[in-house]
Amino acid sequence: MFRFLKRSMMTKTIKTGLLLWGLFLPSVMLWAQEKQSLEKETFEQPYSPEANAQQDIDSLLLKAQKENKKLIIQAGGNWCIWCLRFNHYIQHTAAVKKLLDDNFLYYHLNYSKENKNEEVFHKFAPEGGKLGYPFFIALDSKGKVISVHDSGSLESGKGYDEKKVLDLFNSWL
Repeated sequence: MFRFLKRSMMTKTIKTGLLLWGLFLPSVMLWAQEKQSLEKETFEQPYSPEANAQQDIDSLLLKAQKENKKLIIQAGGNWCIWCLRFNHYIQHTAAVKKLLDDNFLYYHLNYSKENKNEEVFHKFAPEGGKLGYPFFIALDSKGKVISVHDSGSLESGKGYDEKKVLDLFNSWL
C-alpha cells in the first residue's frame, strides 16, 4: 500500500511540475523575445530589403578598385539580433573600425522575407545560409570571393571577441 501511495504521490508531483513548467515556459520565452526586441530598437538598421544588392555591390567593387580596397559583405537582416550587434560592434570598436576604414568597403546584404536576394547569394555564397546569420563574404576588388565565413566563431558572450575579429579581417588583406 505504501508503494502505491509513493508512486501516486510521485506521479502527482511530476504532473504538477510539468503543469507549472508549461505555464512558466511561455512567460519566460515572451520575456526573452520582448527583451531582444527592445535591444534591437537601440541598434541601427543597416539592411535594406528594397536595395538592388547586385547593383550596389558592383558600384562598391568599382570604388574598391579605385581605392585599392577589398569588400566585405555582411549577410543578414534587420530581424537578426546578432547581425545588428555585429554592425554596432564594428562601428564602435576603434581597432576594428580603423582596420575596416583603411582596407575595406563594407556592405550589408539583406536576407529577409521581403527580399531574399537569392541570385546574389547564389553567386557569391551558395552554401552561406548554412552558416547562420550573420555571415561574411570577402571579395577582392575584382569581385572574386576570397572567403565565406561564419560569425559564430567570433562571438564572446553576447558580443564579439576583438582579437578573433581582427585576425579574421587581417587574413583577408
